[in-house]
Amino acid sequence: MLIRALRRFLRPYRRDVGFVVVLQFLQTIAALSLPSLNAAIIDNGVVAGDTGYILRVGGVMLAISAAQVLCAIAAVYFGARTAMSVGRDIRRATFTRVQRFSAAELGQFGAPSLITRSTNDVQQVQMVTLMTFTIIVMAPIMMVGGIIMAIQQDLGLSVLLAVVVPVLLGVMGLIAWRMGPLFKVVQKRIDRINLVMREQITGVRVIRAFNRQPTERRRFETANDELMTVNLKIGYLMALMFPVVMVILNTSTVGVIWFGAGRIDSGAMEVGAMVAFLNYLMQILMSVLMASMMFMMVPRASVSAGRIMDVLGTEPQIVAPPSPQALPARGQPLVVELDGASFGYAGADEPVLHDVSLRLAPGRTTAIVGSTGAGKSTLVNLLPRLLDVTGGAVRAGGTDVRELDPAALRERISIVPQRAFLFSGTIASTLRIAAPQATDAELWEALEAAQARDFVTELGLDARVEQGGSNFSGGQRQRLAIARALLRPADLYVFDDSFSALDYATDARLRAALPDATRGAAILIVAQRVATIRDADEILVLDDGHAVGLGSHDELMASNPTYQEIVLSQLSVQEAA
Repeated sequence: MLIRALRRFLRPYRRDVGFVVVLQFLQTIAALSLPSLNAAIIDNGVVAGDTGYILRVGGVMLAISAAQVLCAIAAVYFGARTAMSVGRDIRRATFTRVQRFSAAELGQFGAPSLITRSTNDVQQVQMVTLMTFTIIVMAPIMMVGGIIMAIQQDLGLSVLLAVVVPVLLGVMGLIAWRMGPLFKVVQKRIDRINLVMREQITGVRVIRAFNRQPTERRRFETANDELMTVNLKIGYLMALMFPVVMVILNTSTVGVIWFGAGRIDSGAMEVGAMVAFLNYLMQILMSVLMASMMFMMVPRASVSAGRIMDVLGTEPQIVAPPSPQALPARGQPLVVELDGASFGYAGADEPVLHDVSLRLAPGRTTAIVGSTGAGKSTLVNLLPRLLDVTGGAVRAGGTDVRELDPAALRERISIVPQRAFLFSGTIASTLRIAAPQATDAELWEALEAAQARDFVTELGLDARVEQGGSNFSGGQRQRLAIARALLRPADLYVFDDSFSALDYATDARLRAALPDATRGAAILIVAQRVATIRDADEILVLDDGHAVGLGSHDELMASNPTYQEIVLSQLSVQEAA
């Protein structure tokens, strides 16, 4: 999976990869030539007492060393730039794919896992890419070249290589094989840490309100300890690797000196050749050691690459058809309707919605009321095709939304979600998400309609908005989210339980301002509070996913027991009349 990912994302950088390979090859060839020149200096210069020869060959060695340094610097530059570019491209591809996911795919992976895959997993692949350019490209050239040069120095002594190199490779392979499954567990434990942290940071007020700090501390410690336990096992294996390598390395050095001394004594080998052989042995074993360090990283990067490719390989269920139908032009009436719409999650025993029909026409206010879990928000998600019906149809302008481009459909619908979310920045910037070209006058007009002008006047349009709008109260967040939605010209405005944090007076003023602010578009209000929806032109009553009533407040009060029960649980008989 790692090779597949790198093949895909390295393709645009073939030229830079070629530069790195050539530069690493030249650097390695330069490093391999130095021990032979050093042997020549010992045998032909030091032993013979030829100072001129020592200076000439020493100068050549200095020049080769300078060239090696320049090649190494250039190789690291191109390698680092390419690795960082690959990391950027993978993050961009992952982010783009996640942005296209529907609620089903987001639920399949989960937010904590997607965050880990976009950050930690990408970092692992990026690091291995960098190490590949700086180590893996050089290591095989160094090992093969070192073996060839060592054999040229002394064939008899080279028999040691046939023993040492396989032993070292075998030990490194065994350790890497043991570490591979552990790296897969590490990434899952990091997902768990992210999940716990996100829940605790998001729900910090709830935790404090119910005095659950000790419980949450233990919960985090459990997740943290589980991650530590796996990392310790990996650390033990890594700690074992270096002593084993050093034992093999030092044993090999002793063997070369032991057998080399005998060959020098018999006249079969020169002193310089033995020194050069020792240097080549060190280069060979160091190349194996560098490769083994990569073996420690490759298993984890391979797991990370697999997790990334899982995201990139998941096709969103909600996509534009090959030849999408066109919606009525802007300015023409656009009617959105549900025709026997049903929806059920994969693997669920019962659908969330059963055969619901509803018509949302321009200039009319429609409301949906029902208890928690009745399917109200699911119905809302069907309208802009955030979910696809599993039965029946949703139509816009008489066309099934599955035959439309989702982007074009969503341009015509403006939604205030159940959870009012504000992006970090300023009040002006978070409002202009809906209309980037909106003027300050248009911002104030939307704020006026959303009953947010008073507190924004005190703060100013440039007031800071923290992530999620955490520095505003619930009611202020809702009003800013409503103002943001009103800025966007749309044919249908959907308010999904968006008035729940407002007091009754503010709620009433806001609803009174909606017809003018929405410019005669269709309005859909989802609420549990009866006072919010009683003046709607039409009210749909949902109960356990079934549409059990449709009509005005007075009509439903006269004939619908479910609606009567909801109303009388909040209002007296006199107030409900």
